[in-house]
Amino acid sequence: MKPISIFRHVKSEGPGYFGDFLDRHQIPYRVIRLDKGESVPTTLEQSSALVLMGGPMSVNDHIDWIEPELSLIRQAIKQNMPVLGHCLGGQLISKALGGTIGPNPVREFGWLPVQQQDTPTAHDWLGSLPDSFNAFHWHGETFTIPDGATNILASEFCPHQAFVIGNTLALQCHVEMTPDMVIDWAKLHQGDIATATPSIQTYDQMTESLDNKIATLQSHADKLYQRWLRPLVEI
Repeated sequence: MKPISIFRHVKSEGPGYFGDFLDRHQIPYRVIRLDKGESVPTTLEQSSALVLMGGPMSVNDHIDWIEPELSLIRQAIKQNMPVLGHCLGGQLISKALGGTIGPNPVREFGWLPVQQQDTPTAHDWLGSLPDSFNAFHWHGETFTIPDGATNILASEFCPHQAFVIGNTLALQCHVEMTPDMVIDWAKLHQGDIATATPSIQTYDQMTESLDNKIATLQSHADKLYQRWLRPLVEI
């Protein structure tokens, strides 16, 4: 099996738990560190799937790797290759497919519930998960649902939390979190979470009972990642 290509856009938002999941199941992968100046491949010859991680930048920014990454996403989807995006990664998928990315009505930071949508596609991808569960959020922008895709998750403050098209899953929320990632992000962006609002949690709120929150989230991520990997391997 060719490795899964994982695109890291900033050091603090690497594969996280997704990497742990692949290691546990002995699935090969490589991390392309765009933050270190590594280049986006021009072809898919060395990849079995694409995974796009998060980052604080906007897909609307003028950054040299954005257009090559969008082009590679389009190639992969055209070939029905599995593609997975986390937060910024989900926004990149939306833009590659003709969607638009802009400010969400409010910023979402912290542990907030997401709800399954009542569609056959949502039931296929999320049927083994609770109808509502807490995911981790860290975003100020969000995506539209591209033509041909199906929205499968929503939250109170953001109606588009995930969509599916073919073998592609785009997430606005984060399911790849580890305890260290939550703590690091909260420390790195203390100014953004100094005051609690209905959609923003403080450091103390985010880290309260953190191990339990992470354990539950990772159990949900296991099922979601298993479903996404189904075209490549049964787990």
